[in-house]
Amino acid sequence: MNDASNNKIITKVARDKIEFDPKPVLDSLPLLPGVYRYYDAKGEVLYVGKAKQLKKRVSSYFQKTNISPRIRLMVSHIARIETTVTRSEAEALLLENNLIKSLKPRYNILFRDDKSYPYIVLTGDDFPRLTYYRGAPNRQHQYFGPYPNSHAAKESIQLLQKIFRIRTCENSVFNNRARPCLLHQIGRCTAPCVKLISDEDYRADIRNAVLLLQGKHQEVEQTLSQSMQQAAEAQHYEQAAALRDQLRALHTVQQKQFVESTGSATDADIIALAQENGMVCVNLAMVRGGRHLGDKSFFPEHADDLPAAEIVQAFIAQHYLERSVPPLLVLNEECGDETLAQLLSEQAGRTVKISTAASGDRKQWLEMGQRNALLALQQRIAQQGGQQRRLDKLREWLDMPELQRIECFDISHTMGEATQASCVVYENLDMRSAQYRRYNITGITPGDDYAAMRQALTRRYQKLTEGEGARPDLVLIDGGLGQLHIAMEVMQELGLDLPLVGVAKGEERKAGLEQLIFPDGSAKQMRSDDPALHLIQQIRDEAHRFAITGHRAKRGKARTASSLEEISGVGDKRRRSLLTHFGGLREVAQASVEQLCQVEGISKALAEKIYQQLH
Repeated sequence: MNDASNNKIITKVARDKIEFDPKPVLDSLPLLPGVYRYYDAKGEVLYVGKAKQLKKRVSSYFQKTNISPRIRLMVSHIARIETTVTRSEAEALLLENNLIKSLKPRYNILFRDDKSYPYIVLTGDDFPRLTYYRGAPNRQHQYFGPYPNSHAAKESIQLLQKIFRIRTCENSVFNNRARPCLLHQIGRCTAPCVKLISDEDYRADIRNAVLLLQGKHQEVEQTLSQSMQQAAEAQHYEQAAALRDQLRALHTVQQKQFVESTGSATDADIIALAQENGMVCVNLAMVRGGRHLGDKSFFPEHADDLPAAEIVQAFIAQHYLERSVPPLLVLNEECGDETLAQLLSEQAGRTVKISTAASGDRKQWLEMGQRNALLALQQRIAQQGGQQRRLDKLREWLDMPELQRIECFDISHTMGEATQASCVVYENLDMRSAQYRRYNITGITPGDDYAAMRQALTRRYQKLTEGEGARPDLVLIDGGLGQLHIAMEVMQELGLDLPLVGVAKGEERKAGLEQLIFPDGSAKQMRSDDPALHLIQQIRDEAHRFAITGHRAKRGKARTASSLEEISGVGDKRRRSLLTHFGGLREVAQASVEQLCQVEGISKALAEKIYQQLH
């Protein structure tokens, strides 16, 4: 990397305006591949890019006259340039992608999707278990997917349960069952835990499930039909009826869940781009084993005036580098970067083809992806139009024309137990979940909402005084005048001047009757159909949801630990043994006295005491 001090050329002029002279930096750049970074006068990163030849690429920003207004604005803010020389263009691409994800530059295209994708898993147990999974694959199990979202994966599991009735319970439950569970009673499990199905028949169901997950539904149908005929000929009518039901359920799966390919069992991702009214949508559809598993839409930031090829290239780089990639990517726009395909192939250990040539099934998939991208984009535009109207009305109502960022706080506890505070953020016409924060409240009198609010506000805005975090244009406090006074005291102590508004619940806590409380003690009530009120309700309800889900999780964890701790004779070692043996407190509570006695260190007398305590 070039020394930052050599790259930083800043001249002070009147009123601390900063002008940047790029010539000395450009003269020193090599004709080598690498990554460049632009910074503003505050040291914040503006843009990260890669180059086959750093000197030519970086110079182009300062020499071209036909650059877009957005890039011209970015160049006007550059105060420092840093570069990193790499051994190859592929290495530069990888470094660029990592830096974009970590630094989140203001002018780069950003696809915010850090979650791993879900899989369906068949475990490697003697009686394999069907389950939903996120994370790195384990060689002991069979993985199918990935699926574009959790709903698609879980729905597939439910449908497979209807056909093959494969167990889904944890091993800790499976190994300790004495009688069939509810899933068996409703026809969703064959109860291998209590040997109500033979090993051979269960393995046959597993084989058929694997074939179906691999897209070989015709082979499954043929196998089930033959088995049904054989059972009928042997006068095993109950078995024939069960196989008939499996066939019917299989037909339901084919009609409801999967869009089938008439060609070979292809693994591919379909990437379609749509642009309208200055907005961009990238639709990703996943095809595995010739089956269309579903799709997902992405709305990149900072991409409204960029060429389609650049947007698609950014999506592929940010989405697939350091993540599994299928052997084929089908695009509706040229990517224009052979290096990207080479790097993905090296990462996957096999050839990855990026293609825009579409015919047959591929053409149908691509047309479907384009329709879904356009539909999602139109829905997004309509939604943002409604959000813009709400925000405009709130600006008008509060006389705050520059209002953009709103933060809202709420407190949640149960009779003072497991108190949590939430802070949610609304900005750029949407809730920004990545910026939400929860605060575990400690060291206060249980149930003291004022002290809890004081602690949460202090922890949030103390960081603002230290230069960390974004400054809100408005802070909403879920509560009445008392909570608002606490917020005013915190702001005064921290030396901050942030606009504050309390949101008090209306009469009988009915939605639409909320009052806004202001620091001068005045209160105003909006009409129930006012779009400004709807925005405040949306933000307040999200703060409440975020606080209460965190509180319930914390309370549940505390109660799980304390239930066994309260039993005399059950210390740390025995508690760990019980939880490890059964897999969790719920399973411990479901266990009989005889099953509890099987745990090391648990006598019959202690097992009876545990059983009585948990029932």
